[in-house]
Amino acid sequence: MMSEKEPEKLPPPLLLSAIICDTVIIDAVTKKVSLINAFEAISATKYPARHPFLAFFCQLTNGHGKARITFKLVDIQEEDKILFGDTVEEEFQDVRQVRNITFNIGGIVFPHAGEYRFQIYVGTEFLGERRIICRKINLPSGDKNNE
Repeated sequence: MMSEKEPEKLPPPLLLSAIICDTVIIDAVTKKVSLINAFEAISATKYPARHPFLAFFCQLTNGHGKARITFKLVDIQEEDKILFGDTVEEEFQDVRQVRNITFNIGGIVFPHAGEYRFQIYVGTEFLGERRIICRKINLPSGDKNNE
């Protein structure tokens, strides 16, 4: 039983989607969202590798009032070392409202090939994550007979 001094803990928002893409465009008039070039993997010929720009898009619903949303890009092979993080405050006017949130990252360096995770929190509560794989590739040799 809850004491009178403890406020009722409201449930955190629900994570509806989490997508990694090149860019997010939001139409100024209709507010429709366009996700351009969604992907789950990055290929590079050598590591560390710098990715010029990416966007992490997520949708949340079932929010109650103000919520501090934290985004982290973590290297799970290095004890969840944080490569990038950001926090925004969103206000939910209604639990049925869907909030679209975009985190833009320019020039992120992935130290090695392997698995990384984009994680979403509200306060300290973990809502979910999206995996991204960085893979090392070899380019074809410069054999001009194959052109």
